[in-house]
Amino acid sequence: MGLLEAIILSVIAASTPLLLAAAGELVTERAGVLNLGIEGMMIMGAACGFAGAHFTGSVIVGAVCGILAGAFMSALFAALTLGLAVNQVAAGLALTIFGIGLSGLIGAGFVGERIETAPHLHLPLLTDIPLVGRIAFGQDGFVYLSIALVVGIWWFLYRTRAGLILRAVGDNHVSAHALGYPVLRIRGLAVLFGGACAGLGGAYLPLAYTPFFISGMTAGRGWIALALVVFASWRPTRVVIGAYLFGAVTILQLPAQALSPPIPSQFMSALPYLATVVVLIAISRRRGLAGSAAPASLGLVFVPDR
Repeated sequence: MGLLEAIILSVIAASTPLLLAAAGELVTERAGVLNLGIEGMMIMGAACGFAGAHFTGSVIVGAVCGILAGAFMSALFAALTLGLAVNQVAAGLALTIFGIGLSGLIGAGFVGERIETAPHLHLPLLTDIPLVGRIAFGQDGFVYLSIALVVGIWWFLYRTRAGLILRAVGDNHVSAHALGYPVLRIRGLAVLFGGACAGLGGAYLPLAYTPFFISGMTAGRGWIALALVVFASWRPTRVVIGAYLFGAVTILQLPAQALSPPIPSQFMSALPYLATVVVLIAISRRRGLAGSAAPASLGLVFVPDR
């Protein structure tokens, strides 16, 4: 029971940054923008989040710093792609490289430092329930926030007029523009939201997952978050399932190597992306056109905003 509980808690911890980043990217892509700079935003969120918590001693301040760092990086991306009509793929890749380099500069002085991580919830009696207690009532605030974020995104996209407009912009920006909606403004806000979520996901790593900052500590999680959005077919509820599935694959790499014969860790690392490819193939076979589940205007970089 103790081992099972430890594995589940580890899976939840590994899945939370993926869920935060993927939830934000889902909103960005539903608006018709492809942001490949999530990795750079996450590592900047990690560096700035650690710096904020280190200087103030507050995890909340650190989280806010991570959110602001991600929003700043996404604002650069929006200025390039929506304002200057730069290619989204090139801008996203450049932003990732820039974020990795700048985060290394910001975090150089914090390597080896330690901070207090986010406290875990403890409810008398409930948290002490075997197995279920710590899993449901003993997590840190980031875990509950990630679930609430997905629920809020689902409600926004499918139960509000603003969410309907955002999806319309992503599906057909020409028609949305003809109806008088400010396409660039809507996409810009979606990009900022996605960057803020990515920054928070990156900040989770030093603020809750591990109390240290290490250069490159996101370790490709931004790319996994991108794959996760495709895996989930751009649906919020599936993002939760996919995030925990990908997190489980990440955690189960070490036990898999202990099997006889052992499963190579490289194969386990490739499984999330392999699953994404399989899902894309299934989508293309079902709809008759590869990638048709994505917003129709995804990848377009410029539309008039008047």
